[in-house]
Amino acid sequence: MTPLRLVHGAAALAAAGSLAVTLSTGLDDRGVALAFGVLVVLGELTRWSDAGTRQAAPVATAGSLSYALLGADAGHPAHHGPAQVVTVVLAAALLGAVPHIWSGRTPTLDHLARRVLTVGFAAVCFQPLYAKGLFPAWDGPAYALLLVALLGLTALCDAVLAAALAHARTGWPFGPLLREELRGLLGIGSAVCATGAVMALGVAVAGLWALPVFCLPLLLTQLSLRRYAAVRATYRQTIASLARATEIAGCTPAGHARRVAALSLAVGRDLGLTGPELTVLEYAALMHDIGQLSLVDPVPAGATAGLPPQAQRRIALLGGAVVRQTGVAAAVAVVVERQADPYREQPLAARIVRAVNAYEEKTQDAGPEGPLRALEELRLGTAEDYDPDVVESLARVLARPRAWGESAPAAGAGRRTALSDPAPGWVTHG
Repeated sequence: MTPLRLVHGAAALAAAGSLAVTLSTGLDDRGVALAFGVLVVLGELTRWSDAGTRQAAPVATAGSLSYALLGADAGHPAHHGPAQVVTVVLAAALLGAVPHIWSGRTPTLDHLARRVLTVGFAAVCFQPLYAKGLFPAWDGPAYALLLVALLGLTALCDAVLAAALAHARTGWPFGPLLREELRGLLGIGSAVCATGAVMALGVAVAGLWALPVFCLPLLLTQLSLRRYAAVRATYRQTIASLARATEIAGCTPAGHARRVAALSLAVGRDLGLTGPELTVLEYAALMHDIGQLSLVDPVPAGATAGLPPQAQRRIALLGGAVVRQTGVAAAVAVVVERQADPYREQPLAARIVRAVNAYEEKTQDAGPEGPLRALEELRLGTAEDYDPDVVESLARVLARPRAWGESAPAAGAGRRTALSDPAPGWVTHG
C-alpha cells in the first residue's frame, strides 16, 4: 500500500469510527461543540487558496487543536471525548471547505486527512487521561507546559504526514521534505500551536468568549503573511519579466527561461534542495541567459550549450554582472556567473542550470526522439561538462508520470505543458 493510500485510509477509518461513536452516544456539551465548530468553519472559509502554503488555515487548525485539548469550560469540566472531537472538526472542516472543493483550488483531500489524524492524535493523547484525572489541575503551570508539549508532538506528527503526502504525490525525497516541514514549524506553525494552547487555557478560565479574543492575533498574523506572500509573488514576477527580455530581444526562444526554471526546480527537489536554495535556483535559472543581451552578435537560437567554453564563460560573466545590477541576491549572480565553469568547481545550483539548459536546447524542435538523444548526449558529457548525479536526476524527473504528465521516460511532447506546473500543490520553496 502506498503512503498516500495509507494516510487516506487511516483518516477514513478514524473519521468513520468517530462518527459511529458520536451518533451512538450523542453530542456532549453541545454549546461548546457548536462554538468550536463555527470557529473551524470560519477558519476554513478564510483558508488560503495558495496550495503551496505550508499552513493554509491557521485559525481553523488552532481551533481544532484547542478543542482537542479542552479540559474545562469556565471552570466546569468538559465531557466530550476523542470521537466527538474528530467528528465536530471533520464536519466543520467539510462545511468550510465547500467553496474550495467547488473551485478545485486546493488539495482538499490531503488537507482533511491531515486534519483528522493530527486532531485525533491530540485528542486521544489528552482526553482519556484528563478524564481519569492524570493531568494536573487545569489552572496550574504544569498543565500549561503539558499542553505545549503535547502540541509539539502533534506538530511533529503533522510534519511527518505532510512530508509523506508530498513524497507520495511527487516522488521527491522524503528527508528533505521533512526537514522543510520541520523548519516551517519555527514560523507560523509555532504561532498556531501557541494559539491552540492559549485558547484551551482561556476557555477553561473565561469560557467561550475567550475564543474570538485569542484567535484575533493569529488572524492578523495570517493577514500579514498574505501580504508578505503577495510581495514575494510580485518580486518573482518581476524577475520572470526581466528574464523575458532575452525572448523579447530575440536572443532566446519563447518560454525558454520559464521551462528551464521549472525543470531546474524539479531536479533541485529531486536532489534534496529546499527553501532558500530552491529560490536561488529558480531565480538563477530564469536569468541564466540574460548575459546574451550584452552581445553584439546574437547566438543563433540562443543555444549557448554548443559554444566554445571561453564564449560560454564570457556570456555567463556578462549575465552575472547584469544580475548584480538588478539588486537580486548575490547568490543568484554567483550561480549565473559560474554556470559555464567545469562542473566539479560549480555550486550544485549552477550544475543543475547548466544540465537543464543543455537538455532544453538539445530538445528544441528535435522531434519525438529528441529527449532520448539529448539525455544520451548529456550522459556522454559527464566526464567534463555535466554532473552525473544531476543528469541522472534529470532523467528521473522526466520519467516521473505524476510530476510531468507522461507515461514514458522519453516522452518530450508533453514537457512544455508539464513544466508550467512541475508538481501542483507542493512547491513551497522560498
